[in-house]
Amino acid sequence: MAQWTSAVGPAQLARQLQAQQPRPSAPGTRKPPAYRALADGIRLLVLEGRVPVAARLPAERELAVALTVSRTTVAAAYEALRAEGFLESRRGAGSWTAVPAGNPLPARGLEPLPPEALGSMIDLGCAALPAPEPWLTRGVQGALEELPPYAHTHGDYPAGLPALRQMLADRYTARGIPTMPEQIMVTTGAMGAIDAICHLFAGRGERIAVESPSYANILQLMREAGARLVPVAMSEGLGSWDMGRWRQVLRDAAPRLAYVVADFHNPTGALADEDQRRQLVDAARSAGTVLVVDETMTELHLDDDVEMPRPVCAFDPAGSTVLTVGSASKAFWAGMRIGWVRAAPDVIRSLVAARAYADLGTPVLEQLGVNWLMGTGGWEEAVSLRRAQARENRDALVAAVRRELPEWEFSVPRGGLTLWVRTGGLSGSRLAEAGERVGVRVPSGPRFGVDGAFEGFVRLPFTVGGPVADEAAVRLAAAARLVESGAGGGVEPPRSFVA
Repeated sequence: MAQWTSAVGPAQLARQLQAQQPRPSAPGTRKPPAYRALADGIRLLVLEGRVPVAARLPAERELAVALTVSRTTVAAAYEALRAEGFLESRRGAGSWTAVPAGNPLPARGLEPLPPEALGSMIDLGCAALPAPEPWLTRGVQGALEELPPYAHTHGDYPAGLPALRQMLADRYTARGIPTMPEQIMVTTGAMGAIDAICHLFAGRGERIAVESPSYANILQLMREAGARLVPVAMSEGLGSWDMGRWRQVLRDAAPRLAYVVADFHNPTGALADEDQRRQLVDAARSAGTVLVVDETMTELHLDDDVEMPRPVCAFDPAGSTVLTVGSASKAFWAGMRIGWVRAAPDVIRSLVAARAYADLGTPVLEQLGVNWLMGTGGWEEAVSLRRAQARENRDALVAAVRRELPEWEFSVPRGGLTLWVRTGGLSGSRLAEAGERVGVRVPSGPRFGVDGAFEGFVRLPFTVGGPVADEAAVRLAAAARLVESGAGGGVEPPRSFVA
């Protein structure tokens, strides 16, 4: 019986391998043999989670043709991977990826680091901050006071609590987009909202246009749903969208959906201007594409002089082309798991109807907490604290990285929670691997792209500040030295570090 659960085609694997930057060789050292470089490249893809564990690899002859190397080179690479525990084979069943005993399974997204690992590992993988107290506690207390009437019901509200739907509709109206509660569905976080939208609008094999780079967890969600991702390159720096490319992709590929983050884009921090928003909505409407706009970061403008453009949905107020997704996760706290969708009433009805076969509804207590915060002014106070903390962390991290890694390049965003960094010619995948050994967890650029793009980047979130930011930069510099020297294992484990 075969032990593999998925398969990687030769062309796909070749693209991912060819996108990797080679490991730099220390002065005076020989270039590794071709089979070793190939084995290292496949191992990195497995460790990164970009080739899943238990995925069947192409036959030796097929991969040799795709890579234009000899079959002997591929055979030797596979044999090396088998010896290291990263490949298993069986006659008649082929070869499939594995991880050696004792190694953790690689994450395909950006899951938070387990709490027990926080003593020795600085986590730069998850772009989320601790709760802004005392507002979390006050919100929960306010929710408990309002809970008794709801406790006498079945507790399932597929569209969300009526009070919170009205509150969210009023907030959109206050932003200049008249909205009825019938245009709102409350979801379990932004991920729950986008998952519901993908299942309703984009069946397996449907095209979805995405920014390149884009948010790693959403890209993986869409892959798992069977979507065909169509990347649209962004402008350099923080210039946001390249409208010429967007118009061409929407016209030529005719994707069913397009997913964008217009406000402090994850991972680049870019802020789309008003004209770009208008043009994108017009192009999507002309192409018959449903535009999914993620507003998770919209309230996290960190500099006082930032002028926020009108929301994308302002150019489609009825919600027939633009589906807006919001969330409490970044602006308040990820542990609340409250998100929402704003769309036309008929779209909301369809999403609610489909929810009967998913999660039925969002937890009542958390909805009451968010509603209490938004209705009492606590939300604005909490978001103000969040902005101040993120601004302080951003400035500390920027200073530390510039000091320890002056050759790394980035533009400082005016908002959001992430810094998109070009790593001076080093492989982001190798930096991530080396970082695990020196005590800093950092996601590599290819997690935010399609088919191995952005190998020369890493994403650094504004989740640490002060001495922790300094130590994180020191450890990143140590990881960079390991990559530059071509060092393997045997690295001294990091000392325990407590902020």
